[in-house]
Amino acid sequence: MFRKLSIVAFAAALVAAPLPVLAQGKKDSVVMAMALEPPGLDPTIAAAAAIAEVTLYNIYETLTKINEDGSVSPLLAESWTASPDLKTYTFKLRKGVKFQNGEPFDSAAVKFSFERNAIATSTNKDKSLFQAFEKVDAPDGDTVVITVKYSEPNLPFLLGQASGSIVEPKSAATNGTQPVGTGPYQLGAWAKGSSITLTKWADYRNAAAIKLSKVTIRFISDPAAQTAALLSGDVDAFPRVAAARAIGQFKADPRFNVMVGGSRAKTIVGINERKKPLDDVRVRRAILAAIDRKAMVDGAADGFGTPIGSFYVPGALGFVDTTGINPYDSEKAKKLLAEAGVTTPLELSLKLPPPSYARQGGEILAAQLAKVGIIAKIENVEWAQWLSQVFAGNGPHNFDLTIVSHVEPFDLVKITEPDYYLGYNNEAFNALYKQIVSTPDEAGRAKLLGDAQRMLATDAVAGFLYQPQLITITNKKLKGVWKDVPQYENDFSTWSWE
Repeated sequence: MFRKLSIVAFAAALVAAPLPVLAQGKKDSVVMAMALEPPGLDPTIAAAAAIAEVTLYNIYETLTKINEDGSVSPLLAESWTASPDLKTYTFKLRKGVKFQNGEPFDSAAVKFSFERNAIATSTNKDKSLFQAFEKVDAPDGDTVVITVKYSEPNLPFLLGQASGSIVEPKSAATNGTQPVGTGPYQLGAWAKGSSITLTKWADYRNAAAIKLSKVTIRFISDPAAQTAALLSGDVDAFPRVAAARAIGQFKADPRFNVMVGGSRAKTIVGINERKKPLDDVRVRRAILAAIDRKAMVDGAADGFGTPIGSFYVPGALGFVDTTGINPYDSEKAKKLLAEAGVTTPLELSLKLPPPSYARQGGEILAAQLAKVGIIAKIENVEWAQWLSQVFAGNGPHNFDLTIVSHVEPFDLVKITEPDYYLGYNNEAFNALYKQIVSTPDEAGRAKLLGDAQRMLATDAVAGFLYQPQLITITNKKLKGVWKDVPQYENDFSTWSWE
């Protein structure tokens, strides 16, 4: 009996005692979320920033790498030199690199990539940059020499953008669905409408430095659902999350790290100047005078934004405050419409892509315009529709007004493109821009950049609204996620669990 009781007591003690803690390695996977799903996975043929958010520096690599502080460091190029006039750049390439399909990376792949971006049928969002290359020479397998038609002090930065991704010639045509790059991650799976999974590439040249073996990227567009996914722990990180209204809750929760960072983005009301009466500068100025930028920042960005008056943001070289050129003045807006001979109410279409800043901002914009006799008829469209109907260079540019955030840092050149969706074709501005890019000294460029901003504001090229401040929320134990965003990217090679 005693023996039986002892056995029972011993068994009970085993159950009650804590089990020994087994040695465990650090977590090596992460679930990240994004608001928008990319339309494809080739950043060299489409403009959607969501493509870069998934692929840049992860699947594809570029000659240079843009860092969180906006500085540029070597990536596929080990080093580079520039001629005194900043028209010729010589890049020395990293040796021993290969693509994920086993093909070697060399100067021929760089030459192919850049020349492909410049051909007449190219849909690269920075096509004009690559068309400005007078020639791309590959004197040997490890050297690329780029000769630009004008001085370009920002070329190392520009080539670090997703549009400058180096692709493997044999696989380039299918990169949209079967991407092949030189980066540390490969496409594992794509559940359309739900998620993309990236898996660590075992043969990456520096695989030992990559801490995450798997990254799952979920697509969550609704702001309330974004907040819920973070709070439930279903998502470990949400860069550029639309959680401004819940930010206090996240800051008070010790599980989370909340970062509010700067950007080079410009949120604007796009105006189609190909259409009457929007081709009349007085009508465009009336639209700008009807817009209360502060109310727009408060309502569309929950207060996280800085008003701007041109296609340029604070912190950039030569920035000048142009918000005073077209200030909020609803009475002036009515007078300008009358001067232009516009009979009110004037009906205009307002096509809005999915992001919450556009949808929320659209409601506010419509209410503000209604006060001056402009009826903005809201049409919510999906991202692919917006790209094809509104933005695509070959048209049809089927819109009157839209709201979108342009995230590229150096995109004044876009205004000079004749097929750009805004339809602003001004030879005076084009000549000024050529003067800017042919001025190698920084002080001279800064002055000319100020002139360009004032011209765009005076001509009311768009309804310039604000520079957004971007909120990123992560699990507190996740390290390496950026606070500031010089361009939209998620460099998973820097992410790790503590």
